[in-house]
Formats: sequence, structure tokens, C-alpha cells
Amino acid sequence: MDLGLKGKIVAITGGSEGIGRATALRFAMEGANVALLARRAEPLAKAASAIEALGVQVLAVTGDATKDMARFIAETLKRFGHIDVLVNNAGGSAQAPFDSIDEAAWRADIDVKLMAPIEGVRCVVPHMKKQGGGSIIMLTMAAAATPGANQLPTVVSRQAGATLAKALSKELAPHNIRVNVACVGRIKTPQQERTAKRLGRSVEEHYTATAKTIPLGRMGEPEDLANAIVFLASDAANYVTGTCINVDGGISGVL
Repeated sequence: MDLGLKGKIVAITGGSEGIGRATALRFAMEGANVALLARRAEPLAKAASAIEALGVQVLAVTGDATKDMARFIAETLKRFGHIDVLVNNAGGSAQAPFDSIDEAAWRADIDVKLMAPIEGVRCVVPHMKKQGGGSIIMLTMAAAATPGANQLPTVVSRQAGATLAKALSKELAPHNIRVNVACVGRIKTPQQERTAKRLGRSVEEHYTATAKTIPLGRMGEPEDLANAIVFLASDAANYVTGTCINVDGGISGVL
């Protein structure tokens, strides 16, 4: 099935590893050219090399999404002339009890998961309007819709991003700019590996224990989420906007 992505320009934040890297590779498999923003130069260069090996063009920009979104978008436009898809992927999953979170931690989480995407949207929308359309995809977490104890601040900032997407979908629809959300479940990423280390488990022990909490009985792969993101950006989803796809193995308690 032709998803209509060949030759498209896709900008992805947090693109050097995990979900961002898998998403970039998946877009490249469809023939899209990719721009990546990530903080660490070495994994970013490795990701760019893997993408280039698929025969597409790549722009790798080293920077912090909280500070460098405008520069990232400007460099992408300078290199490729336009942007068809923006994937706001940057951000971790800081989770702790309320009493243990200081103001700096709150601001840092909101900056990367809400304010950085806002800046990215602010920068790309004028260009998408001029070219007659585009696609913006936000990432949130399935738990943000049904938050529990000790999940702050991430559930707040992630759900705010989903609300932003819903509001933007209404406002930008007349310009043929679609805005959707991919809701992330428990995915095998370097972040999960760091969680395992913090808990004193091996990675495999952590994945095995976590899989028991998931209806499908396994942790998700980064490619599982990448497939959903690419679908949302594609012509196959050209009548889909303002929605959220749960990619979580059935763990979410809401539709």
C-alpha cells in the first residue's frame, strides 16, 4: 500500500534513539526525507547514518528541544524548502510523588513536553498554511488519561500536549493541517533500560515483569509506535484529525 510519503519532509524531535529513531527509519522506508533534532551528537550521527543507508536525505541537528526548536525548523526549511510532517517526540517520563517534585523539575518537564511542541507548531504552521496542508503528531502516554499516584509531573504535561493537539485540530482543519496524538504504552526503549537499572533489575527481568501487566502480554517495540505515527502522517489517514491512537497493548482504561 502506497502511503503517499515518498519525497515528503518529516521533522522529528528526540530522533536519535528509541521511538524517535524507529519512527525516522519507518518514514525513510516509505521514501520520506527526515530532519532530526537530538541533544547527543554521537547517537544522532549513528541514527542519521542508518537512515541515509535507506537512500533518503537526512538533516541531523544537535540541540535541545526546549531551546532550539526555532533553529531546528529554520534549518530544516533551509535544507529542504518545506516541512510536511512534524513529530513532537522529545521528552522523558519523569514520575515521582508530588511532595518530592520541586519547581525546577515541574518547569523542566513542562518546557520539554508542552512548551517545546508549542514552539515547533508556532514555527511550522505558517509554512504549512502556505503549502496547503501538513500533519502534526504529538506523543503522549496512555497513563496520562487515567493518572494514578506517583506519576507526576509527566502525566500533567503529556495530557496538556494531547489537549493542545485537540484544540489545534479544530483551528487548523480549514488549512488542511491535521493534528493527531499517539498515546504511548510501555515500550522497549533506553528510558525503560534506565528504569530497570534504577530498580536494581536486569533489563530482561524488568521487561518480563512489566509484560505481566499488559493485556497483550508483552512490552511494545519502538517499531509498534512508529507504525502508528507513520499511519497518522500518511494519505491513508487523510480524514483523521483530532484523535488519539493508543499504542499500548490494551493497557489503557479508556477508549
